[in-house]
Amino acid sequence: MSQKIIVPTLGESVTEATVAKWLKSQGEKVVSDEPIVELETDKVNVEVPSPSNGTLEKISVNEGETVNVGSLLGTISVSSLKNKESDKDIKSYKPPLKKEKTEKIRQTSKEKTQPKETIQDVLILEDELPNEEQEPLKLTDTFSEKENYNSPEKIEKSLSPAARKMAKEARLDINKISGTGKNGLVLKEDVMSLMGVKPQPSERRIKFGPEERIKMTRLRQTIAKRLKEAQENAAMLTTFNEVDMHEVINMRNNYKEEFQKKYLVKLGFMSFFVKACVLALKNYPSINAEIQGDEIVYKNYYNTSIAVGTERGLVVPVLKNSDQMSFAEIEKNISMLSNKAREGKITIEDLQGGTFTITNGGIYGSMLSTPILNPPQSAVLGMHNIIKRPVVIDGNVIIRPIMYLALSYDHRIIDGKEAVSFLKIVKESLEQPKRLFLNL
Repeated sequence: MSQKIIVPTLGESVTEATVAKWLKSQGEKVVSDEPIVELETDKVNVEVPSPSNGTLEKISVNEGETVNVGSLLGTISVSSLKNKESDKDIKSYKPPLKKEKTEKIRQTSKEKTQPKETIQDVLILEDELPNEEQEPLKLTDTFSEKENYNSPEKIEKSLSPAARKMAKEARLDINKISGTGKNGLVLKEDVMSLMGVKPQPSERRIKFGPEERIKMTRLRQTIAKRLKEAQENAAMLTTFNEVDMHEVINMRNNYKEEFQKKYLVKLGFMSFFVKACVLALKNYPSINAEIQGDEIVYKNYYNTSIAVGTERGLVVPVLKNSDQMSFAEIEKNISMLSNKAREGKITIEDLQGGTFTITNGGIYGSMLSTPILNPPQSAVLGMHNIIKRPVVIDGNVIIRPIMYLALSYDHRIIDGKEAVSFLKIVKESLEQPKRLFLNL
């Protein structure tokens, strides 16, 4: 008896996918609900589970091919009642464990009276395992000629004065060159010859050659398409401001330990920005709106999209109803969604429904940029690196942590006055964070 493997419903507006990878080979035993094939959609990767216990009888679609919802991926040969004994060979599916070394610790006779288990698994990082064969370092007053000294200071007796100076300035490994002087003395000419050695090609060039040609993933194709559409369809403009992060940093430093202890999550900067943006959006509803045909749709709910960089590309999970979240709820949800995105477990539902986007290029060291719109949204806020700069306060020059803010917006429905005023509210809310608690 055979059972079909069908492409499941992939989410709203998603009708096709690419077979990214078969997790099981043809003829291999499978267990019910065990992932057997991975599909790549425009937004996320989806694992298709086995519909039953049995054997992967046939693979109908090869990796890299495109399939529609409801299409046949393959078949499972389901075990009959007569083959119950063969079913025993199919072990219950367990997710693969991370490559970690474990050490069994048994309780002593004194600990046997405790109700806890007698055996515990203690995870030990491989780098932390003791090296029993390694001898401890011993300090001696004797000099060993067998030791390898790479710095010029350690081999002064084998260098001419000119060679010693050049080697020290260039930080060269003299052991890689043989001296041509008397008794192997390294001369200036020898050092110059070492400095003239052509650099080796990069590891990637050695491994892959002068060029690499890799097919774009479906996610990367979608990102490219959407960004190009944003440029072509929107009248995009960017306005800038700067914010003094002094008060936010002080508040975070004063309460981060208590915050983490109470809510079991770190207090970051993003929760302050989400709160400040929601407050500004309530004052300027056009920035939380979008164009649909010849109509402007004003959204009276606030779903904040948070851009997250992953190995597969940029994904933008959504904080639903962020205006109704506390600081702790914002931080918990951001942490959860970011982890899901980096682990490739983000769902289509996590990416839908955003009304306004915040992206933080500052975590990568960006000082200033012009973020691009996330269609169909009409605005995106760019955060940047915090740099200490001199500012004038009350006639005095003071060093303060400053961040540049950038708001890119669709000029078709958002006027410059609204964009500038929006940034002004964000700036004031962050420079006086108490306003966030007073809804001012």
